[in-house]
Amino acid sequence: MAIIKCPECGHPVSDKAPTCPNCGVEIAGKVNLNIPQQNIKENINTPKSEKPKPKKGINRVLVVSFVIALIICGGVFYFYHDAQSSKEQEAYEYAMKSTDPAVLQSYLDTYTDASEAHIDSIQSHLNSLQQVDKDWTNALVSNSKSALQDYLDKHPDSPYKAVAEHKIDSIDWTLVSTTNTNDAYNKYLEDHPNGEHVDEAKDGIKNLNANTVQPEERVIINGLFRNFFQSINSRDEQALMSTCEGLLTSFLGKNDATKSDVVTFLNKIWKEDMTNMNWHVNNDYKIDKKEVGDGEYEYTVTFSAIQSKEFNDASKNGKSKFRVSAKVSPNDRISSFNMTKIIE
Repeated sequence: MAIIKCPECGHPVSDKAPTCPNCGVEIAGKVNLNIPQQNIKENINTPKSEKPKPKKGINRVLVVSFVIALIICGGVFYFYHDAQSSKEQEAYEYAMKSTDPAVLQSYLDTYTDASEAHIDSIQSHLNSLQQVDKDWTNALVSNSKSALQDYLDKHPDSPYKAVAEHKIDSIDWTLVSTTNTNDAYNKYLEDHPNGEHVDEAKDGIKNLNANTVQPEERVIINGLFRNFFQSINSRDEQALMSTCEGLLTSFLGKNDATKSDVVTFLNKIWKEDMTNMNWHVNNDYKIDKKEVGDGEYEYTVTFSAIQSKEFNDASKNGKSKFRVSAKVSPNDRISSFNMTKIIE
């Protein structure tokens, strides 16, 4: 009899045993007995190796790794949440500064989980903008200057401010160009110093001044000739000369007349036996104007005047009517003067 190693489980067993007491495999007559005895002895004497126990260090590594993983995940979550909060804050600030309702509505649609305070502020701002749009539509449909101005007074920071100002400017200009007076053009320039039609208004004034005698010009011309004749009535040489240019192109038929020629005329018409003279200028002026320089005008004037004379000899008293043709320089001085007696 010999002790052999079970070919199935390796447990020592007698070669005569019918089966292995450990695993039940057949032994007698079934195994090869040509097994070196040394190996059998070694198998008998060598104890079965025990399963290695896990080391405590490995467990510590696993715990530490798990903790580190938790920290990393927490950090990632914190930074992600912080980034999202920062992004929402930036979007909120941008939307609150915006005047585009679409921007505010986009914020509300995107940041549904934003703070209640932010959502309420955005919604309030959106409602305000929507009211601005409603008021603008009403003003636009009316196409009235007063409605547009009321809109601007109510919404000074409206996104439609430029459009409203443009429409007011256009309405005013339409009225001015239809009126076509210096007062209308000057009023436009006063109300719209940076208006879209400033140059046109200035050109309108220039054209009117070049072709139309303005009321203030009539006043100046009327005053000039009244002073001329009043100086004759009072025999005031200095006052008379102040109404004339230094050189007149024509004076009572004399070309290139001087102020001395004017004084000579004054002394000539005052007769020695005359006690009183009175010139009355009729308000029947006909005035034409011509531009002779940049913003400078010459006026051609015709009117009638009546001369009343009184003498020591009352039989000589009488009245005469004259047609006056004259020119007034840009300096508002008489530059040409001629008279023709009207026989009635």
